[in-house]
Amino acid sequence: MNDLGGLHTEKQNEGTINLDKMSALEVCMAMNNEDSKVISAIKEELAQIAKAIDLTVSQIKKGGRLIYMGAGTSGRMGIIDAVECVPTFGVTPEDVVGLIAGGDMAFIKAVEGAEDSSEMAAADLKNLNLAENDIVIGIAASGRTPYVIGGLIYANSQNAETVSISCNKNSEISKYANLAIEVDAGPEVLTGSTRLKAGTAQKLILNMISTGSMARCGKVYKNLMVDVLMTNEKLKGRGKRMLMQITNISSSEADEFLRLSDNKLKTAIVMAEKNCSKEEADELLNNFGGSIEKAINGKKTAP
Repeated sequence: MNDLGGLHTEKQNEGTINLDKMSALEVCMAMNNEDSKVISAIKEELAQIAKAIDLTVSQIKKGGRLIYMGAGTSGRMGIIDAVECVPTFGVTPEDVVGLIAGGDMAFIKAVEGAEDSSEMAAADLKNLNLAENDIVIGIAASGRTPYVIGGLIYANSQNAETVSISCNKNSEISKYANLAIEVDAGPEVLTGSTRLKAGTAQKLILNMISTGSMARCGKVYKNLMVDVLMTNEKLKGRGKRMLMQITNISSSEADEFLRLSDNKLKTAIVMAEKNCSKEEADELLNNFGGSIEKAINGKKTAP
């Protein structure tokens, strides 16, 4: 497991062998060219990513949580996606969780040796009271990080769903996941620096998983983030514009519906569309799993 020489993420990139002699523009051109390979590599795994979305939706609808696990850059990518899900989709920090080897402080400062501890991963999941309705997504650029493997093994022992994301083919972590996503975008511009293409690939994949899952869980209407938490003036303005756009009401009417709904955008939308009270709108949304479209149309469809 410690032999990294055969991994594409560790190989020397022949196209950037003279990186130290390149001009600023040449560095930019080389990196832009290499970054373009990430999109093509991910395209090959879209079917697997779609399956990960299906698994995530299934677990969330059972009341489970989405849990990311990783070390170093991989862990940070998971935390970034988890944190952004809260304001974007109106979930709680307990609904989507990011775990990084070494604990939260490892996000800003490396904790030496943490990624080599599989026991630490099991302990982190135990602290979350991992349950069978949860889904654990292990992220490792190398595909062999002990912390991630330990987490997947423990998650399997608790009958939780497991997914692995790696940036090498035939990865070690794939053996421990119910579903494996393997994206190989080739050697890094800076040899072994997986914060580059590997990190970009991870971010794009996590974007797909969280956005696709939340959209299918009723947290999106058309392509609008209707579950956004209106916690500042920018987001309040965005919420009001969405309400006016969806319901074709005036600015003053939007203000009133937002006031009556306690600034709950989805509730305000249903109130305006159905000409009903806050309590009736909330009941409709609850009956239809948070889906605005179903609440408005009043028809239950297959999940």
